[in-house]
Amino acid sequence: MTGNKSRCQNSISQVLLTLLILCCLLQCHSRPHSYDSKSLAEISREVSKYSDIAQQIINLAVYGKAQNRSYERLAEFTDTIGNRVSGSKNLDLAIKYMYNALNQDGLENVHLELVKIPHWVRGEESAVMLLPRNHTLAILGLGSSVGTPPGGIEAEVMVVESFEELKKRASEAKGKIVVYNQPFVSYGETVAYRASGASEAAKVGAVASLIRSVTPFSINSPHTGWQWYQPGVPQIPTACITIEDAQMMARMARRGQRIVVRLTMGAQTLPDVDSYNTVAEIRGSEHPEQVVLLSGHLDSWDVGQGAMDDGGGAAISWEALSLIRDLGLRPKRTLRTVLWSAEEPGGVGAAQYFQQHKGNISNFDLVMESDLGTFSPLGLQFTGSDKARAIMKEVMKLLAPINVTSLEKHGEGTDINMWMKAGVPGASLHTADQRYFWFHHSDGDTMTVQNPEEMNLCSAVWAVVAYVVADLEEMLPRYTSLQKLQKILACFPEDKIS
Repeated sequence: MTGNKSRCQNSISQVLLTLLILCCLLQCHSRPHSYDSKSLAEISREVSKYSDIAQQIINLAVYGKAQNRSYERLAEFTDTIGNRVSGSKNLDLAIKYMYNALNQDGLENVHLELVKIPHWVRGEESAVMLLPRNHTLAILGLGSSVGTPPGGIEAEVMVVESFEELKKRASEAKGKIVVYNQPFVSYGETVAYRASGASEAAKVGAVASLIRSVTPFSINSPHTGWQWYQPGVPQIPTACITIEDAQMMARMARRGQRIVVRLTMGAQTLPDVDSYNTVAEIRGSEHPEQVVLLSGHLDSWDVGQGAMDDGGGAAISWEALSLIRDLGLRPKRTLRTVLWSAEEPGGVGAAQYFQQHKGNISNFDLVMESDLGTFSPLGLQFTGSDKARAIMKEVMKLLAPINVTSLEKHGEGTDINMWMKAGVPGASLHTADQRYFWFHHSDGDTMTVQNPEEMNLCSAVWAVVAYVVADLEEMLPRYTSLQKLQKILACFPEDKIS
């Protein structure tokens, strides 16, 4: 995984990526896009011809026989399988379930592609505050954490609000359990404490770390997630605690009260196991080798049902193909749905898919990912050349009947980042996701969070965009120079944290 690469490996990866990008650009130049010479008015006229088909898709998904189908499929799936952590038997059952369901739905070329994925097991875990009073802490161990010794760890607590405070008070940390009471700023910024908190605490001699859950809202609910140990740093047990308990211990510490906690964790990392990315298609009528890819991930955390993260994304990526099939439509290019394995440990299944298919990168037209909830859709986030963006803006106009026309910058997604970095246009679904991190990686991620009407709209957006792009006369234009592409690469973090 990228979180533990050495500097040498990073350098090699950057060289290989640059070579791949250069190859991609050469391939693009060898097959010029007619859109490079077409005016915006000409493009607009071509896209507008799809208004009737777009309306048919919307009608079927939102008002017709397919109404609520994606929701019902997701409910049956999550109620039957439950949560699906990487390496677990439940994830195996989920993959088999989806493979059978996609076949029964009559989709084409349904198959499984082998990948190796991490297998971390939580085990029994508990945390009890012994001083200044007896109190049981609600915790969730973080992915890849080591366990405690069999008898647990009993130690005094040191509460800090930031990494900066930890460094200033480094001399106080030896032999203690560091509790991070960092305020929630945004997920992208605050998740650094979950990802690196254990190693930063270990550097100053701490014996364990407890991280305030990365969420803006809590009802005494801990949120889990993956964390990475830094090379050469002692590996200490680490878990998330609730906002309420983190704030309580911070208040106690400010009063000068001595806090003692006993932490017990049975976590262990087992050898990597075989798993599969699950694939289904509608084959293209004229250019079947060219692909528009839709995706979500099948794995989840081992709490809740994984309905929101990312059952909804997987469900609409399946539903989009069903809608197009139901209408008897077959675009010029292949529509391919991929349900990723092991996204939560860092996009492991998707990274292996990229390695397996990057030799055909010039034939990937658009990659799409839904992994920020299937709430009421607002639009798409998109990464691509200026010309491709202009075309996508025209495509989004087809969704005016459901008021989803926004095209924002910077498509994102752990599972498609590597494609976008290599120059392939990418899009992610943007929804009214204000509540997403309330439930993210917690016991609250259940079907109760999902809304059938909102999923209908998301399915319609996903299907319209995928079909129209796959049926246009030409593939979306790509960057015409490495310099322009490098500008967009700066928008991507080195490591994407889920």
